[in-house]
Amino acid sequence: MSGPPPDRRTPDGSGSPPARSAVSAPPPSLSAPVVELRNATKSYPGGVHALRAVNLTVHEGELLAVVGPSGSGKSTMLNVMGTLDRPTTGTVRVAGYDVSALSDARLSALRARHIGFVFQHFHLAAGRDAVDNVADGLLYAGVNSRERRDRARDALARVRLDHRTSHTPDELSGGEKQRVAIARALVGEPRLLLADEPTGALDTASGAVVMELLHELNASGTTVCVITHDQRIAAALPRRVRFRDGEIVSDDRTTIAPMEVGA
Repeated sequence: MSGPPPDRRTPDGSGSPPARSAVSAPPPSLSAPVVELRNATKSYPGGVHALRAVNLTVHEGELLAVVGPSGSGKSTMLNVMGTLDRPTTGTVRVAGYDVSALSDARLSALRARHIGFVFQHFHLAAGRDAVDNVADGLLYAGVNSRERRDRARDALARVRLDHRTSHTPDELSGGEKQRVAIARALVGEPRLLLADEPTGALDTASGAVVMELLHELNASGTTVCVITHDQRIAAALPRRVRFRDGEIVSDDRTTIAPMEVGA
């Protein structure tokens, strides 16, 4: 199932969308930008520069890795792309909206509609079954409880866990927990899925299954960005944006077959 069409409303559901600034034309095989960063910086007290004049465009339907060692700026990049943090200077647009022009409430609405997050350590609620954990992804979407649970079951089926819907986190393997987390990120049908070290807490076989699933989700229409330090994972994705010292040092695209499970 593909994500929803581009939202033509403002993030809080009213008014007209802001005008987009001119950007360079995307490659012919790619569609509209989902995220755009223009000369984005992020600085902290003490002269720490986590991002340095970063320029990046992620188009609808892309599958890419943001890859680099610890301290390279990739986690800050995830926070800025996901609107969890605002840049110090520069412009960040998500689904065409300039995040600097939005209040915190409207930014939260934009994030809830357009972005799904998957984290290394799952962040599942103990004692709640898989359906409830996934349904929690719709708590702020104005969806009633019955519909939340129905959509949660559908999302679990997408990640091949329709047989584990009543299980709590302590009854699931690490790989299954991560798939529940992916289902929670997808249940709101976001345009962009940001996966932060999604295999970092998994064994090799479970990690390969998760990466295979991300490939499948991308093939069905979800834009997927994987943040990782793992060069092997990055090499298995068709686009690789490499970070070092807060800067993009390379941005390569190739045609690559999906990673084989257990490879």
